[in-house]
Amino acid sequence: MKLVFSLLLTLATLLAGTGIAVAAPTSTAPQTQAVKTAININTADAQTLALNLDGVGTVKAQAIVDYRKANGPFATTADLRKVKGIGERTIEINKANISVQ
Repeated sequence: MKLVFSLLLTLATLLAGTGIAVAAPTSTAPQTQAVKTAININTADAQTLALNLDGVGTVKAQAIVDYRKANGPFATTADLRKVKGIGERTIEINKANISVQ
């Protein structure tokens, strides 16, 4: 019994040194991915904007809401450029996540 244990330990040590690993069994359960819903910049509150838009924190999110209250709804997503602190890059990285309705 000691010999078998010793052989198994030696084999495991050798395999660990070579980078060969035994793969863990994979699950046969279907994989699900979260589907992101586009955020309507005309109705979302500041917290929702900050949580869902990359590069938009609480200050920029509040600026979006304040601009919308002062100037009315956005006609296009490109109108976000009119908000202080929101640039072309922010709009570009979020274009799939924003909508106007």
